[in-house]
Amino acid sequence: MATATSASQMPGAALPEPPPRIELNGPAPDFEANTTHGPIKLSDWQKGRWVILFSHPADFTPVCTTEFVEFARRFPEFEKRNVALLGNSIDSVYSHIAWVRNIEEKFGLQIRFPVIADLDQRISRLYGMIHEPAAVTAPVRCVFFIDPKRTVRAMIYYPLNVGRNFDEILRVMDALQTVDANAVACPANWKPGEDVIVPAPVTYDAAAERAGSKQLDVKDWYFAKKHL
Repeated sequence: MATATSASQMPGAALPEPPPRIELNGPAPDFEANTTHGPIKLSDWQKGRWVILFSHPADFTPVCTTEFVEFARRFPEFEKRNVALLGNSIDSVYSHIAWVRNIEEKFGLQIRFPVIADLDQRISRLYGMIHEPAAVTAPVRCVFFIDPKRTVRAMIYYPLNVGRNFDEILRVMDALQTVDANAVACPANWKPGEDVIVPAPVTYDAAAERAGSKQLDVKDWYFAKKHL
């Protein structure tokens, strides 16, 4: 008995292109989008700043509202670190504007960062924000840390029903800026002001020298800390 053959199974049929994979230390895809602050192009809008690009599932939802309140409350802390915030969801710009105005009215906090109107899911799919086992259309709570060279330096994902930890978002940003400025690494649970890890030596002679160092807090040749 003959069976129907789908177009994707026919010889020579073109398969749909998979979305690009966003990788650590890889490029952040550039894009143009309409936002609550007007049209932007990421590479132009960034202007040498760090960017935190984050997604939220939908406007006028309670968990997302608590997150926008927290982004607004901590906006000066991000600004002090030369970090620009950029939100994204699949709602229209009109919905975004209405929601932002509602937050400002009900919570007394101004939303000073743009929010992308991603109705066609173009940005959400470009950055892999749509995780279909969780939701076919709503993006999960993604956070992308993008450095001034437009390199993705860190990523955090939260499920739809769990709000983000803003202390951790700021801690990650502080750690990234600290390692860039000082060529060091940050240990587990590191916070600004605490000792950092000095990279391990890569030769036998350097290991012997490190083991006898008086300038560093040396546990062993491969494990040493210092205070900045």
